[in-house]
Amino acid sequence: MTNPLLDFSGLPRFSAIRPEHVEPAMQVLLAEGRAAVEALSARAEPTWEAFVEPLDDANERVSRAWGQVSHLNAVLNSPALRDAYNAALPKVTQYFAEQGQDPRLHAGFKALAAAPGFASLPPSRHRYIENQLRDFRLGGAELPPDEKARFLAIQEELAGLSSRFQDNLLDATNAFALYIKDRNALSGLPQDDVARAAEEAARDGRTGWKLTLQPPCYTAVMQYADHHGLREDIYRANATRASGLGDPRWNNDALIRRMLELRLEEARLLGYSSYAEVSLASKMAADPAAVIAFLEDLSRRVRPYAERDIEALRRFAREELNLADLRASDIAYVTEKQRQRRHAFSDEEVKRYFPEEAVLGGLFGLIERLYGVTVRAASAELYHPDVRFFELVDRSGALVGQFYLDLYAREHKRGGAWMQNTIHRRRRAGRLQTPVAFLTCNFSAPVGDGPALFTHREVRTLFHECGHGLHHLLTRIEDLGTSGINGVEWDAVELPSQFMENFIWEWDVVAAMTRHVETGERIPRSLFDRLLAAKNLNSSIQFIRQVEIALFDMRLHSAGFDPATGDVLALLADVRREVAVYRMPEYDRFPNQFPHVFAGGYAAGYYSYKWAEVLSADAFGAFEQAGVLDARTGERFRDEVLARGGSRPALDSFVAFRGRPPQIDALLRHNGMTA
Repeated sequence: MTNPLLDFSGLPRFSAIRPEHVEPAMQVLLAEGRAAVEALSARAEPTWEAFVEPLDDANERVSRAWGQVSHLNAVLNSPALRDAYNAALPKVTQYFAEQGQDPRLHAGFKALAAAPGFASLPPSRHRYIENQLRDFRLGGAELPPDEKARFLAIQEELAGLSSRFQDNLLDATNAFALYIKDRNALSGLPQDDVARAAEEAARDGRTGWKLTLQPPCYTAVMQYADHHGLREDIYRANATRASGLGDPRWNNDALIRRMLELRLEEARLLGYSSYAEVSLASKMAADPAAVIAFLEDLSRRVRPYAERDIEALRRFAREELNLADLRASDIAYVTEKQRQRRHAFSDEEVKRYFPEEAVLGGLFGLIERLYGVTVRAASAELYHPDVRFFELVDRSGALVGQFYLDLYAREHKRGGAWMQNTIHRRRRAGRLQTPVAFLTCNFSAPVGDGPALFTHREVRTLFHECGHGLHHLLTRIEDLGTSGINGVEWDAVELPSQFMENFIWEWDVVAAMTRHVETGERIPRSLFDRLLAAKNLNSSIQFIRQVEIALFDMRLHSAGFDPATGDVLALLADVRREVAVYRMPEYDRFPNQFPHVFAGGYAAGYYSYKWAEVLSADAFGAFEQAGVLDARTGERFRDEVLARGGSRPALDSFVAFRGRPPQIDALLRHNGMTA
């Protein structure tokens, strides 16, 4: 097998993959896929085995190969790989868009839905066919020929614009460097971060210290740097990335406007008045008005707490830190000082108890306790020395799934944290294919010979992404279209991930995953109690910020905003005047760094995070009632939520687990916002 992207016999052959493999591999796979469609179209009576499964076979091969390419482009970005990715992207986009409009495939799925045996199909297959018919409509299958062609062109252009948006953001982030000569300018920064900055400077052949916009460095400066001007400089550099206030080569302004115009045009072709309506057609929410009402209700409930907390923060800044004007660049720093003063601990103190191996041991032990599967190290070809590989096995020793774990930030790696599936659970020709996932974060790498140390916030991120991974890996559905997260409504996808975050606030869980880096002692109960007491310190401010972002996203894509004449920044300012409790600087260009909406799948869907928080907090309430480590409750959560994949509506899965529809009370209680 000369081209590793054409080898589907096992795990990805990362050591063999080169940029020059991308174009020929995708050319072969796309041709095979189109040939499969032609062969299927010639069959008179479509059946699941003779129609759906061969189509899934062809599309799975395309997706597996392309998934490896897109993942490497995100975590090991290089000019050659980026060029290969961007050259193949329009062809892959066109391939799937063509299928979404193919009248022969559409007719085949309609015939399956009309067949006498449709009602008796297993729920996973029944729902798969229903989803396909919905997606054909949303993919333009019912449009006249000239509009179909335009719809395809829109999909191709949108894919290219999204890729360029992400490239611009990555390049703008990597291009920034601030070299510090005076050690005093770094006053307040933890020693580990100072040492890391010195290593970064030395790698560039410079003396002193190098500060960057990579997440660990940026977060440390904003949270700990005593130098007000340094915080403001780094904050401004971060807030103006990929905008007209920075290098024009990476300005995302025109891309944003064009994407909004194309999304609206796509919506109108499909008969909708806004892109928000298109987005919600495959989600739990009924319509844009319902989402906006949900967010406005959250704002009304939370804003009094946020106003109280921001005023307390301003008062603390004035009286304790001599900061008369609390700026956006001061929020993290003043909150950290307030936490130290009020609760007598710092993130830097806490992270000494969270070395990587202890955290992973505690996380994997929790998974075994709740879900009856063991996580253990395994061997595989890796794409970077920092990456690790694990497998999940059940009590009989049978393989359940596998995952790659890539934890540290580095240059040429996309920011943020995410889970990406690469192989799905599926039964093919009587053989069970087990799922595989990529779990990716951007934490601080080890300094010198010591282990990586994680802040409690980073532990929370790890648990979040692991929740996504478990949703993919613990599915019991064996049909591709509804296995794992496939077929799950987008506004329910965050339920398992946010659910897992709750465990980092439980003593029995945290105690098991802590070991002081020098003494080996677990975190003292007194320190944990202070950590717990500080859990909701200014959480209302962050909560209202998330509502602001979600409301901006929904209004940006709703009928009230015309991208041809509307001003994106003015809309954001309007939302902030309505919702926000502190003023953002005039130079802030948040939309230009909003990859969820402009380079991801969250356009008119960012509200999903808040809705899923309602579901996750309420679901965790069952564990609070039974005991947070109750194995029987964990088994029910696995059976009714994680294992079901997209085989039934997410609300049905929630009700099957909880015994009733979701309620908002637990979310407000968990955030300390109840009377």
